[in-house]
Amino acid sequence: MEKKYMFDNPENVKRLLKVFFSSVVVLLVLDIVYIILSEHHIIHRHVEYEWEKYWGFYSFYGFVACVVLVLVSKYILRPLVKRKEDYYDN
Repeated sequence: MEKKYMFDNPENVKRLLKVFFSSVVVLLVLDIVYIILSEHHIIHRHVEYEWEKYWGFYSFYGFVACVVLVLVSKYILRPLVKRKEDYYDN
């Protein structure tokens, strides 16, 4: 009898994805509320650059940074540390 893990059940994976996507929606809505409150001078946004004022900037920036990190690690760092298939047989 093989042990069943939590994510072996497709229903659990669907629940987890629902939680992730709903948290993204909640954070984007909070970003919109924050921008609206800052435009009415209720909250002061401490932005250094003009592009930080745009809606969803930090979400987009984080997504692009993660994609770049994955691509750099896959195509640049992996070939540097990769060993030949028979490395430990010698």
